[in-house]
Amino acid sequence: MSSRPGIDVPDARGRTGLDRTGRDLEGNPDVVIHDVELLATAWHVLRRTTYDYRSPDGTWSRQQRETYDRGNGATLLPYDAERGTVLLARQFRYPVYVNGHPDGLLLETAAGLLDEDSPEDAIRREATEELGITIGEIEHVFDVYMSPGSVTERLHFYAAPYTPDTRLTAGGGLADEGEDITVVELPFAEALDMTYDGRINDAKTIMLLQWAALRGPFRPS
Repeated sequence: MSSRPGIDVPDARGRTGLDRTGRDLEGNPDVVIHDVELLATAWHVLRRTTYDYRSPDGTWSRQQRETYDRGNGATLLPYDAERGTVLLARQFRYPVYVNGHPDGLLLETAAGLLDEDSPEDAIRREATEELGITIGEIEHVFDVYMSPGSVTERLHFYAAPYTPDTRLTAGGGLADEGEDITVVELPFAEALDMTYDGRINDAKTIMLLQWAALRGPFRPS
């Protein structure tokens, strides 16, 4: 039997056993896992899982789903309540470019994968790398599955105050990871308006801006 990267020999990132994920799930008696196939491991992991599913009427059916596993992530909305501003990042996103965005330059909240960090540590790291700020106390807003039909990622949402004094560098991301980020400071009211006219059309950003307006630092007094 030939060696298979990511299964019985390390893939490019040194991982093995990637076909084992999901095989031991027992939380739902109406789902019985039969097989997990590893389809791709170029960077993140694409799997095809075969399982039996029992409908409410008791009928069992054999189903397959492909899942894209890129790990979990965290995102942050920095706000200055006194000056009425928020800090966002603008960067090129090829997936939105190929799917109809005019130039692929998306305006969004800072975000990144957790890697081996806790969500709070990860978002502090991203705030420094992408936005050039250090943050003190942060507020956990909610945790969300962003695309549950195919992507396994759970995104942890945070907000934190900032001031001009906490902006220590120009930010911009890590060049060796292909990041080329422009830091954008906007009046909160303008940023919220941009979610309605299409200038901001990133889901996590819209969610945090609406939270800020309804229950966060810019809610009506």
